Amino acid sequence: MQWNAWNPPRRYTRSSMPSVSAPATATANPNLAASIARPRLRLPSRERRGMFKGKNVAVVIPAKDEELTIGSVVVSFAGEECVDRVIVVDNNCVDGTAQRARDATAEIVVESRPGYGSAITAGLNHAFATGSEIAIVTEADGSFAARDIWKLLHYVDDGQLILGTRTTRQMVEQAANMDLTMRLGNLAMAKLLEFMWWWPNEPRLTDVGCTYRALEAKTWGTLRDSLTETGPAFSPEMTARACALGMRVVEIPVQYGARLGGVSKHSGNFRGAARTALSMLRTIFRVRWQTLSRSPGER
Repeated sequence: MQWNAWNPPRRYTRSSMPSVSAPATATANPNLAASIARPRLRLPSRERRGMFKGKNVAVVIPAKDEELTIGSVVVSFAGEECVDRVIVVDNNCVDGTAQRARDATAEIVVESRPGYGSAITAGLNHAFATGSEIAIVTEADGSFAARDIWKLLHYVDDGQLILGTRTTRQMVEQAANMDLTMRLGNLAMAKLLEFMWWWPNEPRLTDVGCTYRALEAKTWGTLRDSLTETGPAFSPEMTARACALGMRVVEIPVQYGARLGGVSKHSGNFRGAARTALSMLRTIFRVRWQTLSRSPGER
């Protein structure tokens, strides 16, 4: 049978999948049940489980009090054939997030420095320092589909930073945290970033705040020391730094659904969303100014 990377054979729940007990509020959520029951994609027989094109793949999940969702999210991503390990970063959680992630077979990394960016940095450092060659970063709230990991991975050979975008309307659930204002705001800032680094890279960007992304160890090694943001502005900072360094940045539409539980820490209300947007905007201008201030040989 000929393997087609875009239309691979499907399989359903595996008997070897770890069982996870979830709170009643989570098990009553139909979206949660649907996410667990989603069919899984399979690798061709020549590939060993936990690898993609011979490279070890880690999924990094920053988490801050996501007890309701983390177990099912870990199970969902661990169920993809290409995933070797799932790493959950406990960013000062005060609930049962770490234990539920551990019960679902995730590795736990504790990061005491508060902030989304701090958690992702700790997770990526751990993943690449312990043997992973490709890392996928995703959310702990269940808003991203595990099966979309394949979209990102298939472009790793074509780019150095592969980003998801949540601005494709046909792929955003009605209840997702991506209303018209959020979509237009992300699009506007993405186009600003695109314009600032148009030459010579000519990136095509539509979303500055999407966590879902893939990168290899060598990309992280190049970017790591230049990243200083500890909060939600970490995502656009990583994209801006990659563009400033002349990296190939590729954006792929991904499905974006409603949270399976809890409330967004950064955009759950208007004030939080506005604060996050201003932080991202300042970061984009800061990186651009720093790039222009350097001599051509330092850029």
